[in-house]
Amino acid sequence: MSTASDPFTGTRPVAPAQAFDIARLDAYLREHVAGFHGELTVEQFNGGQSNPTFRLSAGGERYVLRRKPAGVLLPSAHAVEREYRVISALAQTDVPVARAHALCEDASVIGSPFYVMACVEGRIFWDPALPGLNASERGALFDEMNRVIATLHAVDPVAIGLADHGKPGAYIARQIARWTQQYRAAETERIAAAEALIEWLPQHLPAGDESRITHGDYRLDNVIFHPSEPRILAVLDWELSTLGHPLVDFAYHCMTWRMPPGGPRGLAGLDLAALGIPPERDYLQTYLRRTGRQAEVSQSDWGYYLVFNMFRLVGILQGITGRALQGNAANPRALEAGRRTRPLAEQAWALAQQIDARR
Repeated sequence: MSTASDPFTGTRPVAPAQAFDIARLDAYLREHVAGFHGELTVEQFNGGQSNPTFRLSAGGERYVLRRKPAGVLLPSAHAVEREYRVISALAQTDVPVARAHALCEDASVIGSPFYVMACVEGRIFWDPALPGLNASERGALFDEMNRVIATLHAVDPVAIGLADHGKPGAYIARQIARWTQQYRAAETERIAAAEALIEWLPQHLPAGDESRITHGDYRLDNVIFHPSEPRILAVLDWELSTLGHPLVDFAYHCMTWRMPPGGPRGLAGLDLAALGIPPERDYLQTYLRRTGRQAEVSQSDWGYYLVFNMFRLVGILQGITGRALQGNAANPRALEAGRRTRPLAEQAWALAQQIDARR
């Protein structure tokens, strides 16, 4: 998987905390992956904060292995089984995914459950400002991201066997409860803004509910683009996928426009017109048109979806911090990512107060 230049790209030797018995893995792959042969070599990808991800090479072929991390895990987190199931089901749709080869739920093989998929060769970009590209190229890549998430949200989960991929109804309320629980389980310090959000979010639920397949972490660095075309070859990292409100899923994707450049990899404050990147509102309108929505999304509802997703990300970042402190984080920069927790909670709370002021 060739990638655009960034400290998160490429591979490294397997970290000691993530090491496993390669001989046992080799034996498993020969039995369960069709056509697997040759000498197995294993490298660890630099990117990724949640499930450790490895590149396997053997017999002139490359594969990707995603496993649960070792150690104590938060309830329902790191669901590699869900990832495997959803990419297997989506293979029959127009949503681009990597080919799934095998799922191993037997933790005795490498120490935790894992799955193996094809290694898709292409480009991964980490900086949404897309340095090194021209305005036309940037616009085309963003339009393709918009097209693919709209395609995902058009899929009928029942038709592809994913009717039970999530619980029906009350999606946002259930997600608030879940991420509050996850936040509490991983809490490393008291953050006043997070406490305020935990109280505010359930009291301001927007009306209406919908149920479609949601990715849960759809962003620039979770897609692989064709080596030279503005075309997505595979959407990665489905562990947070479920059945839920598509606009909430799209709002998570759009947090990029609200995040500062640099560490959080955002677009806030940049000259989007000069870069060739559409403004957030135009990007939303394109999505609404693609998904056939007739009604506008109110400013208050859209703001709420963003606040909720910021809080959800606060919960994710707390989990990353907790794993870093335990020493079993997938990414060596996990503590650095965890330091974003408080500023993000404060940004979300400020946006919530703006919504209240407009009511």
